[in-house]
Amino acid sequence: MIAVLFFGFSLYGQEFDTIPRKKIRLVKVLEGPKINGILDDAAWQYAPVATDFVERLPNNGRPIPDSLRTEVKIVYDDFGIYFGATMYDPEPEKILKELTERDGIGNDDFFFILLNGYNDRQQSLQFIVTAAGVQYDAKMTNGNEDPSWNGIWYSSVKINSDSWVAEIFIPYSEIRFPKKDVQLWGLQMEREFRRTRTRYSWNHVDNVKGLFSIYDGEIHGIQNIDPPVRLSFQPYLSGYINDYDGKTDFVYNGGLDLKYGISDAFTLDMMLVPDFGQTKFDPKVLNLTAFEVQYEEQRPFFTEGTELFNKGDLFYSRRVGGFPSLSPNLSADEEILKIPAKVDLINAIKVSGRTRKNLGIGVFNAVTERTYAKIKNTVTGQTRKELVEPFANYNVLALDQRFGQNNSISFVNTSTLREGNYRDANVSGLYFDVTNRNSIMNYWGNAEASFVRDAKNLFGMEGELSAAKINGKHRAQASILFRTKDYNIDDLGYTGQTNYINYFGYYGYRILQPKGAFNTTYLNFNLNYGRRLEPDLYNYFNFNFNSEFETKKYLSFGVGFETAPFGNNEIYEPRVEGRFVKIPAYYFPSGWISTDYRKRLALDVNLSWVKYDQSGRDKLTMRLAPRFRVSDKLKLFLSTQGTFSDNEEGFVDYDGVNIYFGKRDRNTFETSLESQFIFNDKMAMNLAFRHYYTDVSYDKFYTLEEDGELTPDFSYNTNQNGTYNSWNIDLRFSWWFAPGSQLTFLYRNAVESYKDVSGMNFHDNFNYLFHQPQLNSFSIRISYYLDYNRVKTIFRKRPEADETFRVRNQYRSGGRAYVKNY
Repeated sequence: MIAVLFFGFSLYGQEFDTIPRKKIRLVKVLEGPKINGILDDAAWQYAPVATDFVERLPNNGRPIPDSLRTEVKIVYDDFGIYFGATMYDPEPEKILKELTERDGIGNDDFFFILLNGYNDRQQSLQFIVTAAGVQYDAKMTNGNEDPSWNGIWYSSVKINSDSWVAEIFIPYSEIRFPKKDVQLWGLQMEREFRRTRTRYSWNHVDNVKGLFSIYDGEIHGIQNIDPPVRLSFQPYLSGYINDYDGKTDFVYNGGLDLKYGISDAFTLDMMLVPDFGQTKFDPKVLNLTAFEVQYEEQRPFFTEGTELFNKGDLFYSRRVGGFPSLSPNLSADEEILKIPAKVDLINAIKVSGRTRKNLGIGVFNAVTERTYAKIKNTVTGQTRKELVEPFANYNVLALDQRFGQNNSISFVNTSTLREGNYRDANVSGLYFDVTNRNSIMNYWGNAEASFVRDAKNLFGMEGELSAAKINGKHRAQASILFRTKDYNIDDLGYTGQTNYINYFGYYGYRILQPKGAFNTTYLNFNLNYGRRLEPDLYNYFNFNFNSEFETKKYLSFGVGFETAPFGNNEIYEPRVEGRFVKIPAYYFPSGWISTDYRKRLALDVNLSWVKYDQSGRDKLTMRLAPRFRVSDKLKLFLSTQGTFSDNEEGFVDYDGVNIYFGKRDRNTFETSLESQFIFNDKMAMNLAFRHYYTDVSYDKFYTLEEDGELTPDFSYNTNQNGTYNSWNIDLRFSWWFAPGSQLTFLYRNAVESYKDVSGMNFHDNFNYLFHQPQLNSFSIRISYYLDYNRVKTIFRKRPEADETFRVRNQYRSGGRAYVKNY
């Protein structure tokens, strides 16, 4: 295997050398230009110019027309690198410049920079500024974008009579590069011409093969600069007024986030007294499945800079500081008064980076506090506490060795250690991802092992092996994946299904250039076959077809079809190991339409219908999502979805002997509304509303037999009907009053209800919902970004006594620019 991998490395490196790379040699200035969107500073006088952009989308490889010529000047000094981009436009009054919040791109022209300080075509930093002046930044690793990263950089835009200009300064403190005398960086730049939804790149990107990140050009000429000390602090203060069920609490918090560059490539992130009170609400649902709902991570510390820790999907960060893992033991005359909804996080740290030999190292550690439930004796009235989560330590170690530009071998280990004799867990995974010469074939796979120490020790394994053709019009993939029944990563990950072996095959066809009425066409065909491992049992076989088309007027649509012609043996719904239930064959057509988002009014429509080979059993889902841009500052987004499932059969109960199923009708409606008013590129108001409603009505009950069949059971008469509501409103005002510094006001209203009846009318349902205890919360949070390199200048001697400052003063007053040209 090792020989194969390094053979692939050698061939792959040869192929990369054949990709044409534009080069630009920079000049060094003693004083950088003022960032105001006007390129009249002396620093720009001798700046080299990057030009001759090439169309990437939709007509790949076509030269940019002269009317849209794009010229980018680039210089550097001792503090960072500067870009001055002039994007010509014959009709500048039509330049699209919709305001969004930071890290948002709407109906906008924009300018895009991709910087790679190690020139390895794998790990880059992305900087975008829109024509409205909004910043967007992200990390890009092997073509995967992580927008949670927020850098501190400076930009300004200006629309002129024949063009628009983006002027950008990126400090060295935001860029990772080796400490050596002569630098060689990777660079890619793009321009979005939104009126025609056309994208132009500086270095040509061939869409026939390879990832976007391998097609960057090169920056030469940066010399004799030292990576600055990367040390920043972000202290915060927050206050909360929470009113729930007639009780009002006042909570005040203060803490600190710290980032320190251990070396030019490694960074330490640390939270002291964390506060996550202003994260978004979770979209709660009534869960009738055999598995827990996996919610998206909302806490910034756990979303930013986690690309190494997410290798192999072993790390589900919601486990850290989540719901307690234990349940209290109650006597017959006791009841639970309170169980905390989350475990308090004491602190957390991350260390991550990559060595000069391309070894990525990530270390994560978090510690959570002991958590207790409050229990009351209904006879004596006495209360007591019981531990529901012991003191716990969570760890992740990730090692990722890259070679041959776009290949990697990775190792990940996660461990959860709880004090005392409570449950501990350890999981390890080994991964490889290799692409061959000419970027035609991609091979990847993994082997994972989990060990849980509990009342009984459990050891489980997972493995995968895949191969795919990844270039040209015709694409294909074959995969095999298995998990043993005792595989369990739930202490710091998300397990889901186990005890299976699955086979997957795929063929895809796509057009690489606009053809006829279409800009893009994708046709995908999939075959899936699965079996239970222990004991062996047929699980499922299905065929899936899906497609996507985009017309030259940017109307997107697609159709799909799936079928399981032989029916399935569902092995998870019975909730008892070794049991299964038979699911009849089904047919599943679907379709969707998405109109042009450049228009003020746009619309997304989705429709799907699952018809089972069983009388009266089907499932219809409809979604309608209009969006209206009132102005470049005000936007409205509405989404409503209805799902109507008739005569579905699902698990309802297990008494230790019999497994009971029920035939039920389930109607679900979900409505969300979001409104954004953007005052400017630093200040925004956002309203988010969501109402989720589901009604479940049971008609008949059954006993599950050993052969997977359901036998009517007229003795089971427990009421399983129910109506569930979840209602949330978030009103947030956010102001980025300084780089990296934010003031946020948040009002939140939340209420939910469950009643063991079905068929409630509209009035009775909402009347019951709003008679439940409601959470009303108002909070304010202010954080301020402090950079060591700026703070230390406070203690320097006065500028007049420093020759460098004398030169800068002359520079700013219009004197001759001092330029070093290497």
